[in-house]
Amino acid sequence: MKKFLILGVLFLLPIVAYLFFSSGINNFAKLPVLTEQVKDIRDLENNRDSIVSFQNKISIVAFFGNDLAALKGNTFNLDKKILEKFYKFDDFQFVIILPNQAKLQSQQFVSEFNNITNSNYWSFVYAEPSEIKDVFKSFKTNLELDSNLQTPYVFIIDKDSNLRGRDDDEDGLLYGYDSRSVSELGNKMNDDIKVILAEYRLALKKYNSTINKK
Repeated sequence: MKKFLILGVLFLLPIVAYLFFSSGINNFAKLPVLTEQVKDIRDLENNRDSIVSFQNKISIVAFFGNDLAALKGNTFNLDKKILEKFYKFDDFQFVIILPNQAKLQSQQFVSEFNNITNSNYWSFVYAEPSEIKDVFKSFKTNLELDSNLQTPYVFIIDKDSNLRGRDDDEDGLLYGYDSRSVSELGNKMNDDIKVILAEYRLALKKYNSTINKK
């Protein structure tokens, strides 16, 4: 009797596990939309030879304000725990939104970081203070910019210009990820970016499958 019980468990366990994971695929493959249609940045000046926009890109967005030197440690954390893992994805971008007066600082900032990372992948967008506030306000978060138009929190914007995050975090809604915290970047943000990339891969597979059937 005991042998039959053990065989039954060994036989049924993989099936139960499969059903559990397959039924939960939508939960694992979706990162919640917290704010729809944030304000785009396509009309703002940037350091690129082409338009920088949230549309059709997975964007990591930072508001680093007037005092970039104060955020060197944060940027190092972000680069090592997040950015360098995803730089080579064509649909991935890191966008730093700055006041116009911080242009010179941004050039020095990039020059210093070129020794430890490939900061050529960074896109800088420059705007007037009122424009920066408008973009940040459109995110509709529970966070604020300080007097330097700066926040240590960074944000995930999807290809449809929606703000993604967590709606079941231990502190409630998680709109942004604290770049001061190596733990938060390495665990929460890293996992969430993987989820959104997997989501788009799954959508692409379904699209290609549909096309092939026609």
